[in-house]
Formats: sequence, C-alpha cells, structure tokens
Amino acid sequence: MFQLLNSVDGTLSLSNKLTFYAFPTKTSEFLHPKSSPYLVNKTAKRWRFRGVRLSLRGGSEAADHVKSSNKFKANCCDEGEMEPFPHVQTLRKFPKEELVGKVVMVRFDSTNLLREEEQDQSSQSVSSAVFTIKYLHEAGAKIILVSDWRKKTNSQLHDAETVADMISSVIQHRVVTIKCDYSAVLLKMEVLKKADIFLLENLSECKEEVANNSKFAELLSLGVDIFVNDSFSQSHKILASTVGIARFCSACIAGFHFEESLCQLKKVARTNKRPYVAIIGGGNLYDKAAALHFLVSRCDGVVFVGMMSFQIMHALGLSVPSYLVEPGAYKAALDIIQIAHDRNIPILHPMDFWCMNEHLPEKMGIFPSHNILDGWLPVDLGPRSLNELNSLLVKCKKILWIGPVKFKFSGQCADGASKLAQALNELRQRNCDITVVGNMACQAMVMESKCVLVNDMIENASVLWEFFKGRKLPGVMALDRAYPFGIDWKSAYCNPAQPLVVDIGSGSGLFLLGMARRRKDLNFLGLEINSKLVRRCMDSVHQYGIQNGYFIVTNATTTFRSIVSSYPGELVLVSIQCPNPDFNNPEHRWRMLQRSLIKAVVDLLALDGKIFLQSDIEAVALRMKELFLKNGKGKLNLWNDQYHARMNLGEWLEENPFGVMSDWEQHVIDRGDPMYRLMLSKSSGIE
Repeated sequence: MFQLLNSVDGTLSLSNKLTFYAFPTKTSEFLHPKSSPYLVNKTAKRWRFRGVRLSLRGGSEAADHVKSSNKFKANCCDEGEMEPFPHVQTLRKFPKEELVGKVVMVRFDSTNLLREEEQDQSSQSVSSAVFTIKYLHEAGAKIILVSDWRKKTNSQLHDAETVADMISSVIQHRVVTIKCDYSAVLLKMEVLKKADIFLLENLSECKEEVANNSKFAELLSLGVDIFVNDSFSQSHKILASTVGIARFCSACIAGFHFEESLCQLKKVARTNKRPYVAIIGGGNLYDKAAALHFLVSRCDGVVFVGMMSFQIMHALGLSVPSYLVEPGAYKAALDIIQIAHDRNIPILHPMDFWCMNEHLPEKMGIFPSHNILDGWLPVDLGPRSLNELNSLLVKCKKILWIGPVKFKFSGQCADGASKLAQALNELRQRNCDITVVGNMACQAMVMESKCVLVNDMIENASVLWEFFKGRKLPGVMALDRAYPFGIDWKSAYCNPAQPLVVDIGSGSGLFLLGMARRRKDLNFLGLEINSKLVRRCMDSVHQYGIQNGYFIVTNATTTFRSIVSSYPGELVLVSIQCPNPDFNNPEHRWRMLQRSLIKAVVDLLALDGKIFLQSDIEAVALRMKELFLKNGKGKLNLWNDQYHARMNLGEWLEENPFGVMSDWEQHVIDRGDPMYRLMLSKSSGIE
C-alpha cells in the first residue's frame, strides 16, 4: 500500500385543549376527561360530538403526554424512527446525457393518461405523467410504454391501437403499438426507426403480470436499458412490470408523477404542523387495524365518518344495529380506542345520521347515532355531526381525509362528502395543510374547488393504507437507491478536504477499514447495496473511532456520480473488487458494471488517479478491464509499477499493491487460488 501511494504522492498525499372522555360503560356514564396537548383555545366553549361531552378550555401551555401503554409502545413508531421509504433514484436527478440513444421502458398509470373526463386531462397529475414521457423523448431516448387498462377507466378503450391514438393526442407525439414478445427483437428488426415511442399490449390480459412471473419480466426487459416507474398507484402490488422487471434493467428510476406521489406520501406521515387530525371514512376496520394504530399514534385527533364509525360506537358500548356491525372488528376497535386514551387524544364518531326508510326510500329522517330506529338505514352524516366536525377542523393546522363519507345504503341523496370538501377548501385557503386520499374524496374536492393542487390529493387509498400498516411498498423498494439530498461530509469525516478513496461494493468493509487505519491522510468511502453490511461497517467505524472512514447504502451503478460529485476534495482512487460474476454475464441486463458508472468514475477521478480492479475469476477481470478501456474516453491506461513486473496485455499484478486484502481476497489466497489484479491510471487523454 505504501509503495503505491508514495509512487503517486503528487495526487494521493494531498388549540385548543380538546378533552377526551374515556369510553363509557353505559351510554350516559363517562369517566373524568383527560386533556389533549395540542387542541387549545382561549375561549371557553362546550360542545358534543359522538354523544360524548367534550370541553374546550383556556390555557396557553399544552399538557404533557401521558406515558403510553405497553401495547402502544410495542405497536407504534416514534417520530424519529419513522423512515419507511428509501431515497430512490429519480428521473429528475438521473444524468440526462445518459438517456441519449437508450431504450427506456415507462410503466405508466392508465388512470392518469387514459381518463375519460376532459377536465381530468388538464390536472397536474396528468401533466406530470405526460412530462415524464416528453422529457425522455426530448433527451433522445427511445420509449416503450407499458400499462394495464380497463373500460371502467374509459369506455372508449377497446384495443391497443385505440389507446396508442389516445396517448398520441395527449402527448402530441406519434405512438406505435407492438406486441409484448416483439420488444425482444426491436433493435434487430430496426423497428426503432419507425417511431420514437411505442406501446406494448394491455398487461391486464397477461396473467403472468399479476403473478410476477420471472420469465415474463425478463421478456419485458429484453432490449431495454432503463426502467422508469411512473405508476405509483400500483406500488403496493408485486407485478412483473413494476417489481420483476427491475432485476433485469441497468437502471430503475422513478418518473415525475411517481416522485410527486412519493413526496406526498411522506408528507402525510410528518407531524410538522399541529394540531393534526385524521378524518377516516370507508369500512373494513379489522383489515385496516394496523394502519389505524399508526394514525392514532401520530395524530392529535381521529374522526370516523364512514362505516368504521359504527365499529367504534359498538366498542364504546353504544347501541348499533346488528347489520352495521363488522364481524371480528370489536377487539380491534377496542385496541384503537385504548391507544387513543393512552395518548390523551380524542377519537370521535358522528352524533347523528340522515337515514332512509327501508320500505319508503324517498322518506328521510335524522336520528341520533345511538338510537337508529328499526326500519331506518343510515345514508349520510347528520347536520349536527357536520357542524361539530367543522368546529373541530377550524382549530387544526393539518388535516388528512382518507376514505369516503359513505354508508352501506348511501345513494345520490348523500351530500356529507361535498359539505366536508367545502369546509376543507376554506381551511386550505387559510394555509391549513390538507391531504385528501381516495377516489371519492378526491372527486368531492375537485367538484367543490376550482383549483385543487395535486400535492393535496392521493387518489389510490390502497397505497396509503399499506404504508400506514408499516409495510414496505414493493414498487418503491424495487427502484435504485439514490441520494438526492446533500451529504454532510463534515459529519462523515474529520477533514473532508482530504483526497478520497472509494470502494464500490465494499461488502464487509475489511479492505476499507484496514486502509483507513493505515492512511490517516486519506478519506475512505464504501458504497454497498446490502444495508446490513453497511450497518456493521458503520458500527466498526464508531467502535474503533475511525474518523476517515464512511459507508453508504446505495446502488453505485446509478448513484456514484450524485454522491461523489459533491465531495469537496479530490477523488484519487476507485476500487472494484471481486464483483459477483452473475452481474457480469452479458445475458443479464442488470449487471453492475455499466457504461454510466464507468463514465462517472472517469469524469470524477483526478488526473493521475487510479482504478484498481480485481477478481478471482479471470474472465470477470478481463471484462472489467475491457469495459473501462473501451468507455474511458481515451483517458485510461494500464499502470506500470516499479515494484512489479511490467504489465502487458494478459499479465496481472502478482501482489496486492496496497498490502490490505478484502475478506474474499483473503479467502481466495488462503485456499491457494490466484487473484487477477490490474491497475488503471487516468491521464488527460483526448476527448
């Protein structure tokens, strides 16, 4: 190691206080109220909601949270622990020059691009989806569009040709249809010369899509260089076109619509504005229990306005008609109420309902929530419930509305959703942070407002429910990792101005940790896709007090440039050691050593900087050398070391020039097998 670094010394040496009554044993019997810490008002008032008396009392200081129950602590995340999403590579951050001449497959959301309503075609969600396609086209990429569509989205959707014509009209570019198995021979048959944008057949007709069939996913990827997922509404599903295909493409990134939706989902989880109240519609409380636990653990109040409200009332001991009780939901509702009680936050349900006469549907009446008479069916929120709900919401700084204000027998007469939408639109104009989730809720907001921002709406509620349940979204996890934020190099290194050494695929970190101990005048960075290995490496960094070593979880193939380009010092050495040979099989489009990575390394490497390559498989080492020399812009040459035999083609460095081995290299040497090593050096070259 000292021999190598000394030989290139010129380079390397360098509110209202809203009280909550615990659930009663009888309808008219309530325990002493406990105060919520965020809903505070200086004006004393009293009001009722859900048949339980609540008081708004004065005071300028918020009460402290009461310690949570053991069950709450076991099931709910703390604010600091809430980071369910990885930082993914996005089209916005992807080098535009890397798109030129590439075949890019875009998985788009048919509910955005293929809507029947004319007014929806001008929405911002449609605009961002269209912008993804236009951006790729302007960058010089060949685009293959793929999605599933059904007539319920648009009654005019009959075949792929019709869909292609519709997309052509929206994006103002010609779209040509192709068969799924046709993409495998696009390049050979020169089909790409016919157009720039192609549309594959309807995926809803392919059973392999839902099954995430590996062979089908590979078939989709043949001829494709880069995969762009712009269908966030499908991110909670495991599909061949969103998850399976990611194994076979050199880069997998998020489109503009996907990125916007992901940012919106992250925004919902933040509790940066208080009071934060969640309005919960819809049904199936038992299936959504884990998600409701999450919401109750984050919000300052939860209001049930749909079918789930009857399950809450049933658990509170109120009288609920048997046909409105969800089987198996009683215990889950009790748990939700208990968590809310432990956190001293209100959990509320409607006070009254509009009901329809079972035998005379045109006859309507208003009934208290705990006293719906036989022969009457609830269809909408009552006026008192809406008034009290509005009184609560006006105190809030952040509101989430998820799920429809709809009951089992609701019809055209129900207008609770529109009145709620009107109230939320007024609050949004007063700078209240509003998020609306679900098709029905979003439609109500659009109808009641002339300007609804896409950042305020998430149309697919299923994605959000899965997120709230604490599950990782497969469509998000399949994308490449990225670092769109600035890395704090001052926190990573004691002296961030020192020259940098990067090990791509650092594994267990034995090589870098050993190097960092020997050379305090250099900084060492490990890029590794395995998060468990990175955690172990960072534990070692902290345990041994290493101040010039750092490790990052990432797919360096697509993030090397974005990470290293922000480093304040010079990049003087890059090493790639013993990559998995499967990643270097020419038949696999997802191999690690791609042209984009090589170009990034060459561009960022300092003059006279070095690239160290080694493998225990000669074919892999040869292929790495050939790829670097071929794509190195004429700036790379084989390096000659005075302590080793002169290296010509077909000859390798006999010894490790650093004196520090990786764990796999040590294993290979111990078993008596050879290592194939070489060093490249960067010169000024000729562009």
